[in-house]
Parts: sequence; structure tokens; C-alpha cells
Amino acid sequence: MRLGESQVNAAQAPDLAGALRSGPFHSALRAAIVARQLPLHRVRHHLARRGVTIGLTSLSYWQQGARRPQRPESMRAVRALEEILELPEESLIRLLGPAPDAAAPRRPGARSYGSLTEASGTVERLLAELGSPPDGGPHTVGHHERVRIGARRQLLGRDSQQIVRAHRDGVDRYMAVHHGDPGCSPSDVAVYAMENCRTGRVRWDDGTGVLVAELLFDARLRAGETHMFQYGFEDGTARSSTEYVRGFGSAGGQYALQVRFADDALPVRCHRFAQRSAAGPRDGRHELALSGSHRSVHMVEPQVRAGLVGIGWDWE
Repeated sequence: MRLGESQVNAAQAPDLAGALRSGPFHSALRAAIVARQLPLHRVRHHLARRGVTIGLTSLSYWQQGARRPQRPESMRAVRALEEILELPEESLIRLLGPAPDAAAPRRPGARSYGSLTEASGTVERLLAELGSPPDGGPHTVGHHERVRIGARRQLLGRDSQQIVRAHRDGVDRYMAVHHGDPGCSPSDVAVYAMENCRTGRVRWDDGTGVLVAELLFDARLRAGETHMFQYGFEDGTARSSTEYVRGFGSAGGQYALQVRFADDALPVRCHRFAQRSAAGPRDGRHELALSGSHRSVHMVEPQVRAGLVGIGWDWE
């Protein structure tokens, strides 16, 4: 029995037919959702009625191509989606084919804080191990970040110059989080305290590529006092990188991001984007021109909002 909740939009039907015929999976799934005019929360509701529990983040990643259904429960969800979206049997399943080569580069859905939404349990656990205060520590009022991409298209490292303000007496540290690209070995990532701080305890999780480092200040700040410090992460352990994302839990100060590429590994195009959440659509996209002898791009957010911002690039 097929649902009659919405009819196929005639103008979208050819795109859907083509996507189902030639794929890839995420394009076909996205086309089917658009054609049926079903928001993701309704798709999730219909799955739940069939006894299949899938998070909104996973559904969003599936239709973006950032994640691939692989587990038995996920494959059961895909078969249910064929019914919910009024598609022929096996039309989505067959597009998945065999699991992709683990060594093959793939575009992550979001780097750093963007993908930390999915790994939030890991981050919370590591922060708890380091005794992170419930209020999250000092508030950021300014953050300039520089990301370096190497000749193998990998994330070599990133440096941050940050200004924070204490919102209570006694603040003496900052918890820095790094989330590598697919294939990252966090145990091999180095943390550098470069100015006005020193490295304290470091914890990581190999399964998610998450690393949390404690950066200690030389003095305890009083409420309202500011502190400027600089630190960095040296990575180079992951596969090809295609974007860098920074997440903000609340509105804050200025954020500037620069991505610099190796001379012999330049992307064909770059763009800035924003998301209200990891499960939400990307908006605010606009192209960025390579500058600085055609090796870098940058973006500036004068007043960040809660959510995600970042820079993406295409290699071909």
C-alpha cells in the first residue's frame, strides 16, 4: 500500500527518474523527498510508524552524500523509504551497491564542529573526563583561524588566535576541540600552545577522530577580563579534505577563517556556506575567489550566530 500524502511534481519527475536510473544514492533520495514534498521530520515520522528509528541528522547526511547507509537497521530504513516515497522496490537499495572502498576519498558532511554534532556524545564524554565546567568556560569574543591544506589534499593543520572573556571569576583554561577528516588518527595529532597558554591534558577517541585539548592560562581571570592566546593542531593523518566547518553554540563575536592550499594542489572552486544546524539545509552560499598568489580564500563573520559556518572546495 502506497501513501497518497502528496503527488509527484510533474516538473521534478524527470529528475527523479534520471536519479533513480543512474544514481548516486544520495541524489536519488534527495530527488524523491523533494518530489513527494515531504520534510525530513515527516519522513522520520513515517519511518517510526514502521518501527524504524533513524535520526534527522542521519537522514540529512544520507541525502547530502555525507554518510552511506550500511548497517542492517539502515538498510531496513532504505527499504521503508522506498515505500514511503512511493518508489519501485529495490530502486534505492540497488544504488547503494557494494560498500565503497575504505581507502577511497569521500567528502565529509562536515568537518570539525559540523560533524561533532553527530559525535556529540564523544565530545561530551571527553570534556567530562577533563572536568570541563557546566557553563562551558570563557566566552569567545574574537577568533581568527588559519587552515592549511597539503599537497595530498589533506588537512595539514590549523592555527587559532582567540580572544575570550571571563563571565565569572576564576577562569583559567580553555577546552579546544579538533575533529579530523575521515581516516584521521587523533593519537598522532599534535597540539601546540604558541602564545599566552600552555598545553594541559589531552584526550581523544580513535573511532570518531575527535581530540580535546586543555589549554591553561598563566593566571586566573576575573569576571569581565579578556585573554588573548594562540594555539594550533598539526594533523596530516586523514584522507582528502573538501571543507572546513566551525560550529557555534550561541551568538558571539567576530570569526575569520582562512584556508591556504599547497601550490601543487589548488581547488577548481571554493565557496562559503552556513547552516542553522547539522541537520538543516545549507544556505548563504557564495563563491570565494582564490587570492594571495591564488593559494588562499577567506571569510569573515562580523557577528556569528548559533549554528555552523565554513568554507568548502572542489578538487575537480
